[in-house]
Amino acid sequence: MENSKINWTDHTWNPWIGCRHVSAECDHCYADAMVTNRMGRDFGTVQRTKTWKEPPKWNRKAPQLEAELGRRVRVFCASLTDFFIQDADEWRGEAWDVIRECAQMDWLILTKRPQLIARRLPADWGDGWPHVWLGTTCGARGSYPRLDALREIPAAVRFISAEPLLEPLVDINLSGFHWLIAGGESGSGFRPMREEWAIELRDVCARAGVGFHFKQHSAFRPGQHPDLCGKVYHEPPLVTIGRMPRVEEPISLSGSVVVAKSEPDKMSDSLKAMER
Repeated sequence: MENSKINWTDHTWNPWIGCRHVSAECDHCYADAMVTNRMGRDFGTVQRTKTWKEPPKWNRKAPQLEAELGRRVRVFCASLTDFFIQDADEWRGEAWDVIRECAQMDWLILTKRPQLIARRLPADWGDGWPHVWLGTTCGARGSYPRLDALREIPAAVRFISAEPLLEPLVDINLSGFHWLIAGGESGSGFRPMREEWAIELRDVCARAGVGFHFKQHSAFRPGQHPDLCGKVYHEPPLVTIGRMPRVEEPISLSGSVVVAKSEPDKMSDSLKAMER
C-alpha cells in the first residue's frame, strides 16, 4: 500500500498474505482480523498477492519523496504476513529480487520467526544489504529469545517492534540493535499498555544509544495518542551506515556498531516452541 497510515513507515508491501499465531503478541492480530473479516480469506492459508508491480513505481518516485521528507523513504514488508514464514519459500527469491532492485528505498522487514532468517537470505547478502533493515517482534519477556536469534544475523540495521507492549521490558538487552518501536494494542478487546512501560523503554533506549519511536497508546482505533508524556518520539535508528547516515537530525555517535555473523540453524528451545 502506498502512503501507509503506519507512522513509522511510508509504504507497506505484502508479496503474500496469511500467517499463523506463534506467541502472545499474536493473540489479537490486526492482520488476522483484516484478512478474515474484510477480505473474507482464510488467514491461515498463505497466498501470493498481485501487488508485485507496485514497489518499482514507488522506487522511481522515491527521490522526490525523500526530498520532501528529509530522509530516505521506508517500506514495511510485510504487514499482513511474515516475510520468513516457510509457506512462502517458493516466492521469496522473487521478493528478494524486487527488494534488491528497489534500492532507492529502505526496506523494513519485520518477523516473528528470526530463527528462520539465516537459511532464507539471498546469496549476495554478505554483511547485509545497506537498504534493508531486519526487525523482530518483542512485546513480552517470553519473546526475548527472538532478540538473541536476530543478533546472529548480519544486517545494516536491526530493530525491535515492542508492540503490542504487553508488560514491562525494563531488563531488555538492546545489544546489537539500533532502533526500537513501542506501542499499545489497538482493536476490539485490546490489552491495555501502561504508560510507564513505554517510559521505561524510552529510558533504556537512551542509555543504550538506540533510537526510540513511540507509535501509539492502547485504544480501539489505531494511531490514537501518539505522544508519550506530552512529547512525540519519532527518533530514527542511531547508526551511521557507509556514506549515508540514517538520521533525520544531527546525532552524536559514540562509536561504531559491531555486526555479528550468522550461524545457520541456531535455534533455542523457546523459539522452536514458538514455531510449533
